[in-house]
Amino acid sequence: MSDFWSGYVAVIVLINIVANAWLLAAMRKGQSDSLSEGEELGHDFDGITELNNPLPRWWLWVFAASIAASVVYLALYPGFGNFRGLLGWSSVNQWEAEVRKAEAIYGPIFAAYAEKPIPALLGDKRAVAMGGRLFANNCSPCHGSDARGGPGFPNLTDNDWLYGGTPEIIETTIINGRAGTMPPMGPTVGGEEGIAQAANYVLSLSGRPHDASLAAKGEDLFKKICFACHGLDGKGNPAIGSANLTDNTWLHGGTLEIISETIRHGRSSRMPPHKDLVSPEKVHLLALYVYSLSRVE
Repeated sequence: MSDFWSGYVAVIVLINIVANAWLLAAMRKGQSDSLSEGEELGHDFDGITELNNPLPRWWLWVFAASIAASVVYLALYPGFGNFRGLLGWSSVNQWEAEVRKAEAIYGPIFAAYAEKPIPALLGDKRAVAMGGRLFANNCSPCHGSDARGGPGFPNLTDNDWLYGGTPEIIETTIINGRAGTMPPMGPTVGGEEGIAQAANYVLSLSGRPHDASLAAKGEDLFKKICFACHGLDGKGNPAIGSANLTDNTWLHGGTLEIISETIRHGRSSRMPPHKDLVSPEKVHLLALYVYSLSRVE
């Protein structure tokens, strides 16, 4: 906060405290000095007559105590502009202290699990449940609470993996993230005619309804252009994260229109790295949970 806004906040706070103290002092006596205590003020409503009486003593003392408490609070804690308070408290400090306390309690538990290979932990329901809670906190916004993903976000409960589904690769993916890009291929395949041919050939690879005559022409395009990433058999390449086009798993959708759009304009997907968000020990349990999802019988 700049010095100007710090001073502005401090002045507003000070004015409020002084104004409340003055109002409280003014209410120690009756509302009118020209009338004796208990005399009528001439205000009547619905049978109720207002009298020239001060506020009850106990009420005044409660308000006085609240004003004093506010002064003490502002001396100890932040609230008076940039003044940090005599205790030096901040929400960040409190959060860090709570994290240190939690790490002292749970750190050894995570460390013990980190020493065991993921396949050996599959039968440990407690470890899998801990990984599930980590998933809910860190991964569910993209992959969904059931880990089934959505358009552009992989389903983690099947056995279709762009980069591979071994425990080691899953851990690497969580730690470093992934950046997948398919360049726009519209001009490369010859415009809209070539897009239609290539899209129908892609549909044919997974046995989906397609135009056979267009697919026959699209095969030549695929084997000249697309094989470099997806392979001659269309089964993709985990080393670069290119999709397997022969199954019925589609990250962005498998209709003719969506496939044509993908060829025309390309796709760009990114999973951010979590190495700065989740400790290596927790990544191990996260990977365990993800690994377990596709192995439910």
